[in-house]
Amino acid sequence: MTRFAGPGDSPGFLLWHVTLAWQRRIRQTLEPLGLTHVQFVLLACCWWLETHGTPPRQQELAAQAGTDVKMTSQVIARLESAGLVTRTVDSGDTRAKLVRLTGKGRDLAGRAVTAVEQVDTEMFGTDAGPLLRTLRSVLDSE
Repeated sequence: MTRFAGPGDSPGFLLWHVTLAWQRRIRQTLEPLGLTHVQFVLLACCWWLETHGTPPRQQELAAQAGTDVKMTSQVIARLESAGLVTRTVDSGDTRAKLVRLTGKGRDLAGRAVTAVEQVDTEMFGTDAGPLLRTLRSVLDSE
């Protein structure tokens, strides 16, 4: 059994505090753009999926973002009323909805991704390779 000298020696405790600090910075960065963190994640994932294939189904978007399907639907509805995305019935499966960014949504997603990437660079440095490998390893072991 590993014993830590104190909370500052616990990876989980430090990860918790880093996560809180990162979320605070992301919230401050996205607020002037009129986005919440979850709205940003869904816009960015939609942009990525559109750019690397076809417009995603709402369920695929939730899977990519790691968000609950019902909550994703509610947030996408808000993004749709803001004119950032459109939802249309998938002709291949009438139960599914395709989510597409509008021009306004694509522009906002691009600006938001750039801003969030800047926060990541400021917080984690320009060579985040070792950190990324560690985080992926932890997720892969789940």
